[in-house]
Amino acid sequence: MAKLVTIYGGSGFVGRYIARRMAKQGWRVRVAVRRPNEAMHVKPYGAVGQVEPVLCNIRDDASVALAMQGADAVVNCVGTFDKGGKNNFEAVQVEGAERVARLAAAQGVGQLVHISAIGADAESDSIYQRTKAEGEAAILASFPNAVILRPSVIFGQEDGFFNRFATMSKLGPVLPLVGADTKFQPVYVDNVAEAAEKGVLGEAAPGVYELGGPDVETFRELMQGMLAAIYRRRLILNLPFFAANILAGVLDFASAVTVGLFKNGILTKDQVKSLKQDNVVSEGTKGLADLGIKPTAYPAVIREYLWRFRPQGQYDDITASGKNLKV
Repeated sequence: MAKLVTIYGGSGFVGRYIARRMAKQGWRVRVAVRRPNEAMHVKPYGAVGQVEPVLCNIRDDASVALAMQGADAVVNCVGTFDKGGKNNFEAVQVEGAERVARLAAAQGVGQLVHISAIGADAESDSIYQRTKAEGEAAILASFPNAVILRPSVIFGQEDGFFNRFATMSKLGPVLPLVGADTKFQPVYVDNVAEAAEKGVLGEAAPGVYELGGPDVETFRELMQGMLAAIYRRRLILNLPFFAANILAGVLDFASAVTVGLFKNGILTKDQVKSLKQDNVVSEGTKGLADLGIKPTAYPAVIREYLWRFRPQGQYDDITASGKNLKV
C-alpha cells in the first residue's frame, strides 16, 4: 500500500503545493482542515481517493490524533495572524504545534515537517515571532528529528503579499508602506513545498532551514518591481513607524470593541513590530542550497499571475506585441 502523509492546513497557500507534490510522489495525502467542504480543490491533485480532506481541529488532541492515524509522515502548515479569539497565536502556533509533535511521536510517525517563519525569536517584542519560536521549541522537545522550515515572505499565484499590494495600487496614485526600508528575501511557494517534500521523504537532515530566494530587496524595491509587472506608476509613501503604530492601534481597538464584526486585516500593532526587522536568511544557517534546491526569482513569476491588475489586464501584452507588427 502507498505511504500516507497527513498535512495539517493542507488546503492553504503552502499546504496545497505540498499536497500536490506528495500526490505526484504516489503517496496518499490526508489534508486535515477545519472545514473539509472548503478544501475540495485539493482532490484533483491525485487519482480518485488519493487526496482526501478530513475534519480536524488543531486545538483538540483526539481530532489531531485521528487525522494522523496510520500516517508515515506529518506536515504542519497551520499558522495564524490573529492574536485574539480561540485560534490565537498561542493556541495555534504554540499549543497546536506541540500537540502535532507530541501525538506524532506517540504514534510512531517517521517524519515530521513544520512550517515556521524567518524571524522566529523567543525574545521578540512581536507575539507572532515569539510564538513561532516557542512552537519550534515545543516541536523539538517532543520530536527532536523534526525538519523545521523558516521561509521569508512567500510569493506565488495565491499569495497574500504581491496580490494584496497590487490590489491596493488600483485604489489611488499613492501606495503607502510601513517599513519601506526593511529587507525581504522572497521565496517561491513551490520551493518551500519542495523543501517540505524532501523532509517527508527523509532526504533532509533534521534541523532548522531558513528559506529565501535569490533576491534580497527592501520593501520599497519589491513594490517597485511589482508595479513594473502590472504597468502602473504609483508614489510609494513610507509611513513612519510612530504613525503606523497609531493607525494599527485604532484598527486593533475597532476590532476589539466590535467583538470581531470588524476584523483587522489591514495592519496590526504586532505586524508593525515585525516590520521593524529585516526578513532575510541568517548567515551560516542551512537553506535551500543544502537541500539541493535552486531558488526561483520573483520578477518573472509574478508577471504570470499579476497581469489581472494591469490597466487593460491580459490585453496590455497583446497591445504591446501588436505595436511591433510591421504593416
